[in-house]
Amino acid sequence: MQLLFLGTLALFFGVTVAVPAQEKRVHHKPDLSDHAHDDAHGFQYDHEAFLGKEEAKTFDQLSPEESKERLGKIVDKIDTDKDGFVSHAELHHWIKHRQRRYIEENVDKHWKEYDQNKDGKIGWIEYKNTTYGYYMDVEFDDVDDKTSYKNMLTRDERRFKSADRDGDGVATREEFTAFLHPEEFDHMRHIVVQETIEDIDKNGDGKINLQEYIGDMFTPENGENEPDWVTTEKKHFSEFRDMNKDGFLDANEVSQWILPGEVDHADNEARHLIHETDKDNDGRLSISEIMDRMDFIKVSTITDFGTLVEDHDEL
Repeated sequence: MQLLFLGTLALFFGVTVAVPAQEKRVHHKPDLSDHAHDDAHGFQYDHEAFLGKEEAKTFDQLSPEESKERLGKIVDKIDTDKDGFVSHAELHHWIKHRQRRYIEENVDKHWKEYDQNKDGKIGWIEYKNTTYGYYMDVEFDDVDDKTSYKNMLTRDERRFKSADRDGDGVATREEFTAFLHPEEFDHMRHIVVQETIEDIDKNGDGKINLQEYIGDMFTPENGENEPDWVTTEKKHFSEFRDMNKDGFLDANEVSQWILPGEVDHADNEARHLIHETDKDNDGRLSISEIMDRMDFIKVSTITDFGTLVEDHDEL
């Protein structure tokens, strides 16, 4: 099953798709909310940032009494040092956690499948056997494109070793998360860049030229005119992506393209929530301050009803 999944990914990246590069290659952090951040017209942005988009919809259906009870339990979860206050660091961590939830759900989905001996860790051998085991026994003889699958195995092993920071051949949950989602970890950025170059670099010179850059996005059919966005992408390549103007994208330029530095929206939101709620201006939130601004807070990122449902037994 996993090999079929990996094969699908290989097909996706190997087949030219007529979409702009930014839709296919660039890694962005998930938005905290689909709404504009404008308190003058409501607090829906804060609501979804604090709760998560889907959970916010559920929380809106609670009665005032239920909302207050749930909010108290959420605040207790955010207050990790149990000093009775929510600090900026704790709030920032919580919102980032909400932002990363789609990643954690993906890791949860795969963890049991790969942790074959149920020891709470995933070894490279476990992963390799689960993903490639049958095909390795027959040396990929049953696979149409044997070279591609061997290359996928080599690529997976390289990525696993980079994620395995202590080099013991076994991935903790955090290391396995880095393996599945390398774009989320600074120490894995070089892997994301290397894999992107390998996908696009057809002549094997370790760089991406204009033809390869456009070819990754668009290949015209017979007689097909070039879309306007392709002309725009060619301009972006020469004017913005190719920073040293040598006609190629090297590893540093590819990194700037696919892993752009972004504003930390979770940090900004944490500061905003404290500014709006911290009545005594001590830089942290007490439970009473939060409850006093319940109408504001409960339409905010903090109140993750979905997590509370999942952790109901603990609460």
